[in-house]
Amino acid sequence: MPRRQPTSTRQKKEERQLKRAVKRGDVSPPPPKQKKAPKRFRIHHGNAPASSSASVESSRKLQSFFIKSSSQFLEDTKALASTVLLSRPIHPNAAILPGSYEQSSEYESLVCPRRPKWRYDMSKKEVESNEEGLFKKWLQETDSALEKWRLGDRNSDDHHDAANFGQEQEQSVLRSTPSFERNLEVWRQLWRVTEISQIILVLVDSRCPLLHYPPSLARYLSNRKVILVLTKVDITGPTRASAWIDYLRNVFPSLRVVQVQSYTAKEAGFHHQGRTKYDFRIPQIFRQQLLNAIRELHTEMLQPPEKIVGDPEKLKHWKPHVKQDIDWSAALDLNAQHDLADYPSEEDRFLTIGLLGSPNVGKSSLLNALIGEPKVRASKTPGKTKHFQTLFWTPEIRLADCPGLVMPHYVPMEMQVLSGVLPISRVSAIPACVQYAAQLLPLEVVFKLSHPRPEEPSMVDKRTWREGTKRIEHVSVSWTAMDILVAFANKKGWVTAKAGRPDFSRAGNASKRSSNS
Repeated sequence: MPRRQPTSTRQKKEERQLKRAVKRGDVSPPPPKQKKAPKRFRIHHGNAPASSSASVESSRKLQSFFIKSSSQFLEDTKALASTVLLSRPIHPNAAILPGSYEQSSEYESLVCPRRPKWRYDMSKKEVESNEEGLFKKWLQETDSALEKWRLGDRNSDDHHDAANFGQEQEQSVLRSTPSFERNLEVWRQLWRVTEISQIILVLVDSRCPLLHYPPSLARYLSNRKVILVLTKVDITGPTRASAWIDYLRNVFPSLRVVQVQSYTAKEAGFHHQGRTKYDFRIPQIFRQQLLNAIRELHTEMLQPPEKIVGDPEKLKHWKPHVKQDIDWSAALDLNAQHDLADYPSEEDRFLTIGLLGSPNVGKSSLLNALIGEPKVRASKTPGKTKHFQTLFWTPEIRLADCPGLVMPHYVPMEMQVLSGVLPISRVSAIPACVQYAAQLLPLEVVFKLSHPRPEEPSMVDKRTWREGTKRIEHVSVSWTAMDILVAFANKKGWVTAKAGRPDFSRAGNASKRSSNS
């Protein structure tokens, strides 16, 4: 908040006199003062370069848009979080992924928006008008399908609430509308990356890959060369990662599935105080597996399709639409130095590989790890990358990093927050998210919280010859999601500015960050 400018008593008196004169009609009102924007949002038009203001305007256009929860939904979730008791101990079935996260035939199939067809003789205005009209229609259809899902039968077998472990748990959470990307400019980044890429790497978090590869994205990439890449396998471990690979290969038999690790620990003595002890580097075995999958797909692209093979006349003139000769050994040698003159200037002289996926799935980290140094910005905050960017892996292989998109999927908003797909700062239904997480994790035990409303303990007189003559037997207390928020705020000492009450909104943001990590 900006500091207030000091005003003298004489100046205040003149302002009051002017205000009264304006009210009487003796003088005309002064022109309104324009409020100055904060420095971080201010654009200097003086001697500042034009590229600076253009980059700021471009960044604003690429901000993600999501649906806003209604005030009635916020009030209802807050009331439930304050009254519904959490089931303790947590049922073991809470760890089972519900079937509703997969596509259900009961509801309408969701799709990703496709770019309408265009011609080179069309003007920019015509192309953008067609894209805006198609996108508006797609938004209406997707919102209608998600609203039907939200208002669907709560007693159905594929209901997601609380992971299907008890009817009492199902009634404790309102079905929220899933969020998805609503900014056309962000979808245009996806269209551009898929257009220029011959091979596409779809990155999925190995902790729960099904949340990051929805059926809508699978349909959008149905006619493309796709490789599923499991990231963050150092978190899940080799056993779980191998089990997920076997499962995904059974569900998607036509896709290649590999696993990667984007960070490696530095050797002892190579990291200094205050610097990270991890390095952007893929272990050689993961690099070899990924490169083998890319090489196999490239070999398939060099073979003519079946309809061309059956026509000798077309086969005579057929040529592959991808670079044929590629030095794959250069991609394995991380320490190889390439001269800038080695990089081609025409797009048909190299192989382009696009990186797609949900926010915070590790696209920028993988790109940095493949190159061996931090070339693009990577962050724990979802949606750090705002526009697609291209970098050369080798002089013959180019990588295209696409911004993370929240695809339309029949997944509740609370699970999207818990999995790190949605940025926490963009979610207003904090009690609903904390209640959802508290049904799956004992947050009061994880954060070592004291109940804000403890019941009176029973006093039992146990006379002994020792120093203490009374033993207190504590009675177990029941928790609600709001109790967890208040207890966490009390532990941190966070209170509201005016009333001095526990700031449960700040506590909810902090607890959700801890749950995501």
